[in-house]
Amino acid sequence: MKKVFIETYGCQMNEYDTELVRAVLSDAHYQLVESEYDADIIMLNTCSVRENANRKVYNRIHTLRSIRNGEPLFIGILGCMATDFRKSLIENRELNLDFVVGPDSYKRLPQLLNDVINDGDKGYDVRLSEFEDYADIYPNRKHGVNAWVAVMRGCNNFCTFCVVPYTRGRERSRAPKNILGEVNRLVDEGFKQVTLLGQNVNSYNYEGENFANLLEKVSRIDGIERIRFTSPHPKDFPHHLLHVVAEDPKVCKHIHLPLQSGNTRILDLMNRTYTKEEYIELVEDIRSHYQNMVITTDVIVGFPTETDDEFEDTYDVMCELAFDSAFIFKYSERKGTTAARRFSDDVPEDKKKERIIRLNELQRDISLRKNRFHIGQVHKVLVEAEGTRKSPNDYQGRNDGNKIVIIPTGQYKVGDYLDVKIVDVTPHVLKGQVI
Repeated sequence: MKKVFIETYGCQMNEYDTELVRAVLSDAHYQLVESEYDADIIMLNTCSVRENANRKVYNRIHTLRSIRNGEPLFIGILGCMATDFRKSLIENRELNLDFVVGPDSYKRLPQLLNDVINDGDKGYDVRLSEFEDYADIYPNRKHGVNAWVAVMRGCNNFCTFCVVPYTRGRERSRAPKNILGEVNRLVDEGFKQVTLLGQNVNSYNYEGENFANLLEKVSRIDGIERIRFTSPHPKDFPHHLLHVVAEDPKVCKHIHLPLQSGNTRILDLMNRTYTKEEYIELVEDIRSHYQNMVITTDVIVGFPTETDDEFEDTYDVMCELAFDSAFIFKYSERKGTTAARRFSDDVPEDKKKERIIRLNELQRDISLRKNRFHIGQVHKVLVEAEGTRKSPNDYQGRNDGNKIVIIPTGQYKVGDYLDVKIVDVTPHVLKGQVI
């Protein structure tokens, strides 16, 4: 029985895909291990959104090659890098990979591994499917409080900076009955929270069933206490969906709403399909449905041709909308994207650095101000982990708005729901006492 270690990089969809791979391999009688030092086969489930993610994987492969002192060790790449860099990965003699498998080919892993191990044949399958949704595979999860559930796969948006449509294919949605069956099994296994996943989750559509309908059906399942979802696109927020998020007590009051830029010309170059004004109007609409909705975002600085004045538009929008938190990135040219073909990466690196520092400083002040608003309030907190990086004796959980809450050790355990009074904050976490 060969032993397999899987290391996962990138987004929540990759985490879910690793659980699918674990199920496929377990059914094929491979043994899953928790350390690379115990493994005969190592799989890196990769992300290809930013250049730094690729560098980490390349460096990791070189490190892994040294751990077995000449004993047989099979190493392969799964996920987005497999489809994005398939030719270079396959031909790279220095990496000397044994298999390269894309996100739609995980069911073939047992056969590919058999060919690698028994015949010495390299295993490659990076074909994208119009239909594969893995609805017939129940993920092999590690027990916890939250379970990822992919309700759709792929993306049709073709943002000019993004590789996802090329690495994960076109949108296809799972049948509601299949999704609800998975959630019911999760309840039986003790999970209290589910996070519904999709590259553009609010574009979910299955034979007329939309995402708002799906949220309502998941909410009716006894035993599920919290429902989250990620990531939506600003183009798909009908009022029915906003009403469900605002009014259903099980649906968490947090929306991650990527802005990317606060300038309409840059948004058009990005093919984001909304203007600055339309985005601002949407945020105002969300807050009119639920005043204290936690809204977080993504921003890219230094997109090709972005001027200082256009960056200031982004700065002003972030001031105006006061997001609870933001993931802020420097533009990274991705080979094969429309932006890489059409535009030169012409914003100097020092200019990008200056802009990202300014936005991070702004967001830090806004986040601290928003978090201070919660001091003295009592929040319902789901305990997720024992110990934190800074304090191994503390517990960590999240409130309804997906904010991290740190509480001191006590007579409770992971998975408990606690009433917590917020007594202190930082820009990144709330600190509380159990009451």
